Amino acid sequence: MKQLAKYAIASAMLGSAMFSSAAMAEQKIGVVNVQGIFQALPQAAEIQNAISMEFKEQVDEVNMLQRDGQLYAEKLQRDAATMSATEKKELEEKILTVREQLSQKVQPLQQNIERRQNEERNKILALIKQAIDSVAADNDYDLVLDAPAVVYADESNDLSQKVLDQLSKLN
Repeated sequence: MKQLAKYAIASAMLGSAMFSSAAMAEQKIGVVNVQGIFQALPQAAEIQNAISMEFKEQVDEVNMLQRDGQLYAEKLQRDAATMSATEKKELEEKILTVREQLSQKVQPLQQNIERRQNEERNKILALIKQAIDSVAADNDYDLVLDAPAVVYADESNDLSQKVLDQLSKLN
């Protein structure tokens, strides 16, 4: 009886292994380089330029504050020996004021720029995903993986160019 149970379990395992390998053989798996597609899109560069223009005034203001602070620090270092105590104190206060202004402006500016970049990047990634879904459906792919996650893939399964072509049709 025990022998029969062992044979039944073994044949069930063998049957399921054969079935799963047969099912895996029928799957069509594609590969897409999402990062490469993102970088190849002209919209990515356009968005970066638009964001740069959007925050240009604030970035210029921060750069000006940094230059002022650097000039004040250089002047203090260069002329400290010939300055009176009052002049040194005034210059040190100017340096501290510039540093405070920088700390108040730099971090929020960086956060705003990063937030906008993320918003725009997510919009493009959504378009890329739609294009991947469309190409995969049109070519009967069961699974599409991102290229960096794949150790080896036959180039015939690389859908990146087809996805780029699909995205160019959308614009």
